[in-house]
Amino acid sequence: MPTQSLTIRDNLLTTGDDDPLLPQLIHAINHATEIEIAVSFIQPSGLDLLLPSIHEAIERKVSHNRQLKLRILTSDYLHITHPIALRSLLELDGDDVEVKIFETQSRSFHLKSYIFVRTDEEQSFFNGTAFVGSNNISKTALTDAHEWCLRFDYQQPDDSEQAKQFHNIREQFNKLFSHPSATPLTDEWIDAYIKRRNPPKLSVVGDSTLLDDEAYTPNSAQQEALEALNDTRDKGNVRGLVVMGTGMGKTWLSAFDAKQLQAKRVLFVAHREEILTQAFNTFAKLWPEKSAGYYHGKTKDKQKEMLFASVQSLGKEENLKHFAADYFDYIVVDEFHHASAKTYLNILNYFEPAFLLGLTATPERTDQANILSLCHDNLVFERNLVHGIDSEILVPFHYYGIWDDSVDYQEIPWRNGKFDPAALDAQFATTRRAKHIFKHWEANQQSRTLAFCVSKKHADFMAQQFNTAYAALGLKALSVHSESSVRRNEALTMLDKGEVQVLFSVDLFNEGTDLPSIDTVLMLRPTESNIIFIQQLGRGLRRHTNKTHLVVLDFIGNHRSFLNKQEVLGIKSTAVLSKHNGTLVASPELGEGCFINIDPQIVSFWQELSKQLRYSAKEEFENLTNHLGHRPRAVEFYRAGHDFNKVNKQHGSWLELVATMSNDADFQQLADEHKTFFLNAIQKMSMTKCFKAILLEAYLELDGFNHPPTVEALSAKSWHVLSRYPQLKTADLSEQNQRLAADSSAWLKYWLNNPINAFVGGNTKQGNAWFNNTDGKLEASFTVAPALIPFFHDFVKELVDLQLARYTDREQKKTTPLPIQKAVNDETLLPYYPNLKIACGHFKTGSSNDVEFMPIDMHNVSAETHFLARASGNSMNGGKSPIYDGDLLLLEFVTPTSAGSITGLTMAIEIQDESGDDQYLLRVVQKDDLGQYWLKANNPDYQTIPANESMKTFARLKKVIRE
Repeated sequence: MPTQSLTIRDNLLTTGDDDPLLPQLIHAINHATEIEIAVSFIQPSGLDLLLPSIHEAIERKVSHNRQLKLRILTSDYLHITHPIALRSLLELDGDDVEVKIFETQSRSFHLKSYIFVRTDEEQSFFNGTAFVGSNNISKTALTDAHEWCLRFDYQQPDDSEQAKQFHNIREQFNKLFSHPSATPLTDEWIDAYIKRRNPPKLSVVGDSTLLDDEAYTPNSAQQEALEALNDTRDKGNVRGLVVMGTGMGKTWLSAFDAKQLQAKRVLFVAHREEILTQAFNTFAKLWPEKSAGYYHGKTKDKQKEMLFASVQSLGKEENLKHFAADYFDYIVVDEFHHASAKTYLNILNYFEPAFLLGLTATPERTDQANILSLCHDNLVFERNLVHGIDSEILVPFHYYGIWDDSVDYQEIPWRNGKFDPAALDAQFATTRRAKHIFKHWEANQQSRTLAFCVSKKHADFMAQQFNTAYAALGLKALSVHSESSVRRNEALTMLDKGEVQVLFSVDLFNEGTDLPSIDTVLMLRPTESNIIFIQQLGRGLRRHTNKTHLVVLDFIGNHRSFLNKQEVLGIKSTAVLSKHNGTLVASPELGEGCFINIDPQIVSFWQELSKQLRYSAKEEFENLTNHLGHRPRAVEFYRAGHDFNKVNKQHGSWLELVATMSNDADFQQLADEHKTFFLNAIQKMSMTKCFKAILLEAYLELDGFNHPPTVEALSAKSWHVLSRYPQLKTADLSEQNQRLAADSSAWLKYWLNNPINAFVGGNTKQGNAWFNNTDGKLEASFTVAPALIPFFHDFVKELVDLQLARYTDREQKKTTPLPIQKAVNDETLLPYYPNLKIACGHFKTGSSNDVEFMPIDMHNVSAETHFLARASGNSMNGGKSPIYDGDLLLLEFVTPTSAGSITGLTMAIEIQDESGDDQYLLRVVQKDDLGQYWLKANNPDYQTIPANESMKTFARLKKVIRE
């Protein structure tokens, strides 16, 4: 039988101001099994204060099979109830949840009553309380207005006068709730209400309800993003990824963008119902005239104009079939870093909206890699936490990396990229470690702290230790998790009011929770995932009254898993930190007002560890798997900065590495039977244009390995696929060819002469013909076992994504503008080329078209003989003078007559690969005793190549310009 009281104080009268009604309502909602509310008006500002506890109550009913009956009655009196609030009420989902609206017509309706009942599982009456007074549901009425409200409690026995009066209150509510004028709330009712609504311009006399008719406007970052989204659509893009740091308003951005596009039907997809609920409320506030509903669990509101769907429900093939592919003209996929899961892919591959927006808060290219491919490699807009801090959307942070000397992490078992949970629990729940944490917390904490723990047991232990240590000072801590007696929403309210100083949690606050009052974050657990680290950091960065900055106390131990802190915090080198004795003061990379302080012992450990680490391709694969939480796709490996030449040298190909690491029979069969195709036809495919990758993607979409398409169908499909990449289409097609229609004979001829010709072996005498043009159909020149075709198909797509990502990056580098355009003093202007290929082209033709110039402060150089170009790749990253990808190189043109002796020099060389395409390398030229020349890379992962007559030197390296 339940024993939890529905009340938190003895006084029966609540007067408002410093005695608000809100905490009492939240407590009662958290512990009631029946809730009955009847109020004259509801405003979004007040409802937003109650919704978190109402949602938690509904979640408990579903997940823990708890009792809950919720009935809410409001009115259209004077049209004060806001449509936004009505949309939010309509989304409350549950078998025993009813919301009605009392149509007043010419009558007044001044009820303000809140009734709560708590019963046991047998439904025998146990406890009850009612609040009757002057409080409508608005922020002012529930918090700081002078409002009187009298509490009336049920008292046993059931035939007592108090019990009879309480029953009478409920009976009167039931009469109103079943009155003919009380109509169920529906989207249609709200639509009609919006059309006839004419609310008063001022607050109602004698009532503290302030009308929430404020206009919602985008912040500075959202405005920039909206302009970028309009621009990308103008260029023809139908998908795009937006990266915005936690707290910068991703969900609001998607709502603003859907509205500026005037989308008729909107689909919002996420993996957690909490995120869907927040999105529902956001869209309803901005767009209350549109109907909205859910698609998850038992709720399937298929006809709503705005649908908020869980990926687990909508991603099932049988559910997707209920919608036409073009049913939604605007789709949002939130927390898009989850999007590589199969259910997400089902949704992305099925729908064809006018525009699809991917949203993520993760700033890392490693984590963005695969999702960027899903958005056609179109990164529309990116603003990380630093941008948010600089634009004053977020507060700055003061980060303290503290040496966790109370735990020897080397002794804790490490499996599959994670510490053993039981061993962590045992090591963390010690008085010694608690004292170490409290010492640093006491020295640096502010007023409201959120602490992330490794387990429920750890959170309970830390709260108990804190309360023991600080009880005499009047400080209090709470442990908050799914099994704690205090609900999450109630704990946050207590923290906000200063009744509690520290909340110890596990993962309830990682994602999708708004905690603006938090000003101190304690990281008491290892965070192997960079995404989780960013989410936890972001919990405290939202702006709040009197909050100047966030303090972050992060306890770092002696294990390589903690090296990710450097990457996430943007610390390029531990050498920088050691020069400052562990302190990195505010800098442009950190954001205005931020600083990082790393314990010197941590710096020493990092430096020693970095000396020992030189990973094999297998170890890089394992580390990335642990980091991502799944087997990395090729594009993710590429974005992580890893080298495919090392993969090829150590394992033969990417497919063979995957087969080795996955221990999967299908991958092994794929490697045994088709490794040559995957390596030579796709992974090492040379691309002077994007056409080969586009053709393969079109071939997959036509299910070509099962049903070979006609060349007409393939060329038309390729046209449509290429149109998804407007930047590549513009770069690789002449203006005349861009105007060709998909089904035109001219386009067919062009496509036959280019990528189709290349794949049937027409471009080179040496290359394999991977396909045959047989009777007008393009079919593979090899056989794939029918059972293997799905895996074959997926792996072709994986490598096509890799090639398109590489090629897109290359094209973007070409168009990246130079920051410096004019020479000053004695500087010399030299031609600048984004890479060696373009430089060689200009050198051979003598053309100066589209050449940019960059000033350089050096003597004995001239524009006639010298030029600047960017290094591409990692082949020269090694030895005493490594050349990094993207380094600026000073080179000197050479001719056969002016080259002189080239032995021992680093030269730019033009060669022809196996497919007949030109490639451009930077290599050291060496000569052996037999007079044979060799081209040697400084990076030992790259093979030394014998020189032959087809190779041409066109420039010698003079210097690497360190910018």
